[in-house]
Amino acid sequence: MNELLVSQNGRVLTLTLNRPEARNALNNALLEQIALALEAAQQNESTGAVVITGNDRFFAAGADLKEMASRDMPATLNDPRPQLWARIERFNKPLLAAVNGYALGAGCELAMLCDITLAADNARFGLPEITLGIMPGAGGTQRLIRSVGKALAYKMVLTGEAITAQQAQQAGLVVDVCPAALTLEYSQKLAARIAQHAPLALQAAKTALRQAHELSLSQGLQHERQLFTLLAATEDRQEGIAAFLEKRPAAFKGR
Repeated sequence: MNELLVSQNGRVLTLTLNRPEARNALNNALLEQIALALEAAQQNESTGAVVITGNDRFFAAGADLKEMASRDMPATLNDPRPQLWARIERFNKPLLAAVNGYALGAGCELAMLCDITLAADNARFGLPEITLGIMPGAGGTQRLIRSVGKALAYKMVLTGEAITAQQAQQAGLVVDVCPAALTLEYSQKLAARIAQHAPLALQAAKTALRQAHELSLSQGLQHERQLFTLLAATEDRQEGIAAFLEKRPAAFKGR
């Protein structure tokens, strides 16, 4: 059985986690498939945005504990997972998560790595690693506190308790809460709206937004201006302004 289903509709690529017997647990093989699919999508000019989703009950219930249990400290030090997560994070086009059911542990970390997350009204987000004698290890502590703030991040990580989709939206972890049957459809529609814009402008905007977490305000403003200036040399910038002035839809070409 293929553990990652890949489908394309217009400019939107959808990646569906497909390990139902393991609650879509993210083992190394599945992370490798996600990384490869995103790397291919990055080179494919017909793909403007990507949606990652799971099934009705589980987005992803965490890392594969059977795989993890076999690794002692030396094996963990040589674990390829950090490199796999880094490859996924390097994807430079808009990346959305459509979350139904549980997004726990590595599943929650995957959703947080995405640029925009939409959640079903039955979704639950949590980092329960502490209950297993471990802690989040794929960006959970760092991304969560930047998303929801100190108070809720400490509570979630140190208790291991999950929050509802509504709580996640109030905290800024997800952008919208949808009826469960419509989460993927809403996510794909949002991805299609995003993908119609100029590819180079989308990449530059995503880069600037992500760097905002790493840079001081003055550095971030400087970086933003550099990217803004570089876009002035693109054909798409000329086309976008011309289309606006001529009151017609823009025809962006990624140049």
